Amino acid sequence: MLTGMKHLHSTIAIVLLLTLVIAIVITLGNLLGKKPYNRKVALIGFISAHVQLLIGLILYFVSPLGIQSFSAENMKNSLSRLYFLEHPLIMIIAIVLITIGYSKAKKSNDALKSNRTVVIFYVIGLLLILSRIPWSTWSLFA
Repeated sequence: MLTGMKHLHSTIAIVLLLTLVIAIVITLGNLLGKKPYNRKVALIGFISAHVQLLIGLILYFVSPLGIQSFSAENMKNSLSRLYFLEHPLIMIIAIVLITIGYSKAKKSNDALKSNRTVVIFYVIGLLLILSRIPWSTWSLFA
């Protein structure tokens, strides 16, 4: 089960990255072209981020690398620290930023402001996500 969850988490990560990039590109095009805000495009990135978060949290709490790994020895090991602390924490922060961006844009009546908000928050979220993906051990490349 654990191996299947890891593969699912890695596969949905690809979907998340693609949907965020698509949402950013389309919303940036709308921003630069002074077009109306397309909430459905932003919603796709929002939903994929939350699905990934749900699967990641399930994996975190059933994995031996998860919450039970808080020890001085694991804090000294950079790979262990990445898995049980840095990766989950940064991913949660990134998804919170994506959520804030989507919610602020949804509440705004100004299309320019909504497009700008989504682009800023989604780009920051994407950069945070890219910074903490364990590229060397990603199951899609192994």
